[in-house]
Amino acid sequence: MSVEVIMYSTRFCPYCMRARRLLKSKGIDYEEIRVGGNDELWEEMENRSGRNTVPQIFINNESVGGYDDIALLNQQGELDKKLEL
Repeated sequence: MSVEVIMYSTRFCPYCMRARRLLKSKGIDYEEIRVGGNDELWEEMENRSGRNTVPQIFINNESVGGYDDIALLNQQGELDKKLEL
């Protein structure tokens, strides 16, 4: 079964860069939706996540938060479970 990972981001956000690096280190393919300068996509992100900061990351349609959240999940060993690694 494949895992769907979607990350709403902006191009130069330092937390987005860290999230990209962490996901790539796990060998995970993800869809990146760039919301910078696009009010419609930003609103979509806010509606889906309940938050107004980037990045916002979804694993199999579940909001797992931003970089700090996935870094914590990774430290706890929970991120690999969610990513089915």
